[in-house]
Amino acid sequence: MRRQAPANGAICVLCGYPTTDRPTAMPRSDHISPMPTTLRYRMAIAVLALIAGLVALYLHLWKLGLVGTLTCTGGQGCEVAMTSSWSWFLGVDVALIGALGYGAILAVALWGAQPGQENSRTPTLVLLALIVPAVLFTVRLKYYEWFVLRTFCPWCFESTVTIVLLLLLSLLDLRRLREPVVSP
Repeated sequence: MRRQAPANGAICVLCGYPTTDRPTAMPRSDHISPMPTTLRYRMAIAVLALIAGLVALYLHLWKLGLVGTLTCTGGQGCEVAMTSSWSWFLGVDVALIGALGYGAILAVALWGAQPGQENSRTPTLVLLALIVPAVLFTVRLKYYEWFVLRTFCPWCFESTVTIVLLLLLSLLDLRRLREPVVSP
């Protein structure tokens, strides 16, 4: 017997019950509720920050000599970028700055995904306070990489794409929070 889908069409893939029309008298331990759409931007931010943070950590560990060869393109773009004077900012390795920055973004995104925080603007504003300066810093780094060093580092480009995506996701989350809440 096929269960009738609710108006929004959401059916649990594990138990087959419509997510809004599930019997409450017979709770099932294998039922996983779908992630609320209010959290989708913050969870995407968390996943992207985790990936980019691991890449930045890899680059930092390479610079310290703690991992083997730097996996990059044949043109040595990563080595040129990572060993240039522009790969340091105020005496600190920019890969370390990236790893710490992405770690902070990950922590704030996960904090913002906690119960009771989904409609709070504070996590989104903190995310923007971390991400906007990172975007500006990335523009500086890309200028030196592309126009001064005349090289291309795919790992650095991954970070550039990620930080721009994080900015867009944060702005979408801010827009979501500014829209009026429609009560049923």
